[in-house]
Amino acid sequence: MIWALALHGGAGAIAERLYAQEEAHMADLLAKGAAMLERGESALDVVTQMAEALEACGLHVAGKGAAPNSDGVVELDAAIMDGPSRKAGAVAALVGYVSPIKVARAVMEHTSHVLLAGNGAARFAASQNAECVDDPSTYYKAAASGLPGSGTIGAVARDANGRLAAATSTGGLGGKLPGRVGDSPIIGAGCWADQRAAVSCTGLGEYFMRTVTAADVAARIAYAGASLAEAADGALNDVKQLGGDGGLIAVDANRHAATPFISQGMKRGVATSSGVRDVKTFR
Repeated sequence: MIWALALHGGAGAIAERLYAQEEAHMADLLAKGAAMLERGESALDVVTQMAEALEACGLHVAGKGAAPNSDGVVELDAAIMDGPSRKAGAVAALVGYVSPIKVARAVMEHTSHVLLAGNGAARFAASQNAECVDDPSTYYKAAASGLPGSGTIGAVARDANGRLAAATSTGGLGGKLPGRVGDSPIIGAGCWADQRAAVSCTGLGEYFMRTVTAADVAARIAYAGASLAEAADGALNDVKQLGGDGGLIAVDANRHAATPFISQGMKRGVATSSGVRDVKTFR
């Protein structure tokens, strides 16, 4: 059983703050995800469940931990991608639903589209009987974070059958303009999976969109023959050269994992079938 799993809870962690609660929760999730992969469950199911749990915990700027926009409304973005088929689903500016990643997966599986936004995304979520947020004023617990947009969550996995998958979810920038969408639901920018690599990004989304960071990792492997670590570092360096900040998690078809970041810290964890169990926030 050869598999790998990586999670993140956002780049931009600040040195003056402790992240013991976030790290403990991530370690617990990694154990659950590892058990799923060890049982032979699919990478797609694992990243869905991991992302859903990260949305629900309220410890990151995604799902329950998201902050409102400048109108006081919480708008959520998410994307998921299946490597073998390159099928993908995403939602942007979704209002009123507990798990954007589950709605994104429903877009992938039950429509011919990739991305639904705003009222259309909400109407689709309702048609799928997605769980609603009853009272936004009490449900959302805007997580304390470092840099703006630094609480995006993500999961990437390589399962025992060699299949790759990625999921990314975020509340985006606190106080953002209504309708602002970052990289997280944009396939190729904040989320990507193919036969070579699965990638989930975190940071200030405008820069990741301008560099198509997630897909760039896989492209560097395909066209330049780069290792996963080299590809991930190179893609992030492109973000850095534009003045951006953030990080990413990635796994490849050979079970390698990479979790580079160019910010002060990034909440992250890795588990592999070779026995690696690692959860960190800083270097």
